[in-house]
Amino acid sequence: MVLERLEPGRDSVVFDTASGPLTVDREGTAYRMELPARTLRTVPPSPALSAALGVTPVEAAIDGDNYLALLHGADDVRCLEPDLAAIARLDRNGVVVTAAGDGTHDCVSRYFAPAKGIPEDPVTGGAHCALVPFWAARTGKDTFLAYQASRRGGELACRLVGDRVQLRGSCAFYLEGHIEL
Repeated sequence: MVLERLEPGRDSVVFDTASGPLTVDREGTAYRMELPARTLRTVPPSPALSAALGVTPVEAAIDGDNYLALLHGADDVRCLEPDLAAIARLDRNGVVVTAAGDGTHDCVSRYFAPAKGIPEDPVTGGAHCALVPFWAARTGKDTFLAYQASRRGGELACRLVGDRVQLRGSCAFYLEGHIEL
């Protein structure tokens, strides 16, 4: 919004966030931001997680706030119809599901967080803060192309740089308004 509407001549903006400064840079028609990578801890897939997803993950991990569930294939991620009420009752705020890509993309994912009022987030930068190190460890690559397979969907160019995650993609306005003070 800042780079598009408030100051269209700017190429960069820094937001003050709970995780520290967040810089967003314009790169042609896309935007790049760098965020802290999230550390994952492998856990056994719990019966509650499997029941909520309707499938037992191949592997599960937690990053503090979310579960990450590895599924067998990209179609399993795309076709997943989880029990959102059951996800909301889990002991984490959200669930990231992922699988290796099956074509153009190195990996696919979806993110569900009904406990936070987000049944399914269309494209989630925060989820990729865990996905990028997860897939980098499995592929040996530090740069790859990800696709979040929500109804709207979105593609992100991802890169792991030390303990930071760089994400590059396009943005879609979903709400614009005015505030009177």
